[in-house]
Amino acid sequence: MRWALVKVSLAVTAMVVVAFAVPLGLVVKEMARDRAFSNAERRAAGLAPVLAITTDREELDKAVATTEDGAAGRLAVHVPAAEAGDPGLEIGTRRAGEEELAATRRLGRASIAEVPGGFALLQPTALSSGKVAVVELFVPEGEVSNGVATAWLVLAGVGIALIVGSVAVADRLGVRMVQPAQRLAGAAHDLGEGRLGARVPEEGPPELKSAAVAFNSMADQVVQLLANERELAADLSHRLRTPLTVLRLNAASLGSGPAAEQTRAAVEQLEREVDIIIRTARDAKPQTQATGPGAGCDAAEVVRERMEFWSALAEDEGRRVRVAGVERPVRIPVARPELVAALDALLGNVFRHTSEGTAFSIDVHNGEDAVIVLVSDAGPGIADPAAALARGNSGARDGSTGLGLDIVRRMAETTGGDVRIGHSVLGGTEVRIWIGLDGRRTGGATGRRGHRPARRRRGGTGTRRAAEG
Repeated sequence: MRWALVKVSLAVTAMVVVAFAVPLGLVVKEMARDRAFSNAERRAAGLAPVLAITTDREELDKAVATTEDGAAGRLAVHVPAAEAGDPGLEIGTRRAGEEELAATRRLGRASIAEVPGGFALLQPTALSSGKVAVVELFVPEGEVSNGVATAWLVLAGVGIALIVGSVAVADRLGVRMVQPAQRLAGAAHDLGEGRLGARVPEEGPPELKSAAVAFNSMADQVVQLLANERELAADLSHRLRTPLTVLRLNAASLGSGPAAEQTRAAVEQLEREVDIIIRTARDAKPQTQATGPGAGCDAAEVVRERMEFWSALAEDEGRRVRVAGVERPVRIPVARPELVAALDALLGNVFRHTSEGTAFSIDVHNGEDAVIVLVSDAGPGIADPAAALARGNSGARDGSTGLGLDIVRRMAETTGGDVRIGHSVLGGTEVRIWIGLDGRRTGGATGRRGHRPARRRRGGTGTRRAAEG
């Protein structure tokens, strides 16, 4: 589109320049010619008073010699014979032919004859005898075309400047139209590949601006619909995981026997099926790194919300909880549902794999180029952190799908960050989430707030509510 607009502008401007410059150049040439012959006619008329007084050769020679043209050999006087047999007078160098002289005498008006090296102006002058003398003034070719070449060069320069200027303006207009269209096409391509954070700046011509607004609105709706579906799957997994854990613990207390073995086998089969459903839902998660307006969330607000969600269970199990760094907003380029899923996976692991009464904490550190979220506990720790981060290795733990830490890792890596596991100041495990801010944007996708988990009575079966990835 851009080059097409430039070509059209070049063609139109070139036609306009040619349409005006060529006639103007011809007019300039004609004006120079008229000016040269008008000056020549004026100079030739200077001999008319002398011819009206006398036709004496000596007097005429003196008159011709005193003129600039006569001294340069460009002026001639042709006086016809006064009587039959008289040869007449020829003063100066004649360039015009006899036919041109005779025609000028007959017509009685000035005429121009083309001669070698230029033109001859023939000016008739009436004598006292009734005859007509002819004053011939030679006009060189250079005098006729004097200034024409300069004028044509100026016209050509103006035409070229107009063409270059029109091409530059057309190129800028093309860029203004093409760049928003290219950004819209690129964002549509990214959205089609699953990068739901792609957005388009709402700028450019009115039509493309309206298209950008419509695209961003559509992308926001797609993100919201997918977030709602993932939250629904997460809710179903939570609802299924708790009764399955109760069934597994109860089945373990049934003792031995065919019925007990069948019950335990059925529970294990049901858990595997649930794990497959959860794993499939997590694996199908599209990329949601925030790369444009309308994506991202406030990490501090999400941490406060999720801690409110888990606080009921923490209080029920006698766990001390500490939260720091969430007093002020902390913007991150991560969709809200993804951060919620990552925090739930880590907090669920704390509740699932540490005993009741184990303290834990969440710290949020906001830096210039990154946000760091630390989830620490006072549990026994992880013997092999590197193996725990490998996808599927955590599946050896009872009741785990092996995807919790993988969810966190993928969320961090979409921002250029990573996940590390180490020893916390509380004595147990510390999971550090490094979230890059290079793609930070204002605004964020809203997620549905979760409900606080119900309290359970102390001293029950020992079942813990856990967030599974």
